[in-house]
Amino acid sequence: MATLVQTIGFPILLVPLALLPSSKETSSTSSYTSFSTLALIYFLLGILLAGDDMLYSVGLLYLPASTYSLICATQLAFNAVFSYFLNSQKFTVLILNSVVVLTLSAALLAVNDESDGPEGVSKWKFAIGFISTVGASAFYSLLLSLMQLTFQKVLKKETFSVVLELQFYISLVASCVCVIGLFASGEWKTLHQEMEGFARGKGSYILTLVWTAICWQVCSVGVAGLVFIVSSLFSNVISTFALAVVPIASVIVLHDQMNGIKVISMLLALWGFASYTYQNYLDDVKARETLANADETCGNSSC
Repeated sequence: MATLVQTIGFPILLVPLALLPSSKETSSTSSYTSFSTLALIYFLLGILLAGDDMLYSVGLLYLPASTYSLICATQLAFNAVFSYFLNSQKFTVLILNSVVVLTLSAALLAVNDESDGPEGVSKWKFAIGFISTVGASAFYSLLLSLMQLTFQKVLKKETFSVVLELQFYISLVASCVCVIGLFASGEWKTLHQEMEGFARGKGSYILTLVWTAICWQVCSVGVAGLVFIVSSLFSNVISTFALAVVPIASVIVLHDQMNGIKVISMLLALWGFASYTYQNYLDDVKARETLANADETCGNSSC
């Protein structure tokens, strides 16, 4: 159920899809070829998404929260590798600095976590949780890079509706896979017992699942949107940066205590985020100068 709830909220995307204008294909491929290509891409990405969510759930089940968070921080490094090979990401000193510093920031935050691990977890289950979380981090990074590749090479559209379409269809596929897994594993038999044992009752249990599913979809659309507008690496940078900023919300809302390690982690996160943002600024300035020079050259040659 923890895996299914991450994708099952996809029907809410029908509302913005109905409101946003449909975009025009810039690809010259025929409708049949385009449909078959899209169907294959959505299916493969959906399978990857379902497997990734499953691995994350297994890791969280068998690992202490600190160890789990520490391993998840490696997804930014995985993403850097995949972006280089799949998306032709150009690495500068500022981008490398951002990746390293943000990874250290998330790692510091994980080390600071004093929560205990699940009780009764054997070394074998711990190893399974460790391998699952490493695999999930790699799969998540691969998924983001493949999304960017799909936006650039296949889904050549001009409006944000392409993001919603991609998220809708891959979530549909992932949800179907998760439902099959739920029944195949026999876990569905324990759902009634789990609902009955919920402290605040059945109604609160259902509302918790519904709102969790909706929040997951909002988050997923935001992640995919950043991939569409900027890049997969930038999307992962924002996610890692948000992880380090969470303690501020915890202090304000939950009255959590702020210690030195959390402050250092947030400062490192700000440093890494500023480095990446400044590199984007430099790239934007360079692009504008190139465009201006091209227009000036064209004007001098009366083209």
